[in-house]
Amino acid sequence: MAETSLESLIEPVVEEMNCVLWGIEQISHGRQSTLKVYIDSDNGVDIDDCARVSRQISSLLDVEDLISGSYTLEVSSPGLERRLFKAEHFERFKGATIKLSLRNSFEGRRRFRGLLCGIEDKQVVLRMGEEEVLLPVEGIERANIIGENN
Repeated sequence: MAETSLESLIEPVVEEMNCVLWGIEQISHGRQSTLKVYIDSDNGVDIDDCARVSRQISSLLDVEDLISGSYTLEVSSPGLERRLFKAEHFERFKGATIKLSLRNSFEGRRRFRGLLCGIEDKQVVLRMGEEEVLLPVEGIERANIIGENN
């Protein structure tokens, strides 16, 4: 199942519960898979919010039967070292230190760490020391904010 169709199915349910769908990850472990749904809200997310949203999504997925095989549903907040999924996430967290990995190497590297300067022409602007690099958003495999202790 493509994440975009899952997203279009799940997002209205999450919004109905007064939350925002931050992102979705689908991880396969052989025949078993895990569907991770990250939710957020202006007031933060607590365990009760996660449980309410989880029940609603679980019921929806049972009816729609979109995921083949056995899977585990996990609903949580994105946390302090949240993963950045969309271009607007990169813009929102401008000024944060992030680490990211690319699907394909860029100038001989796949992993980068630096100060997020925002988005320009669908590219993430990352400052590493005195150097700035522009990395295409669609080429990013994973990006996370780095906590202060890392």
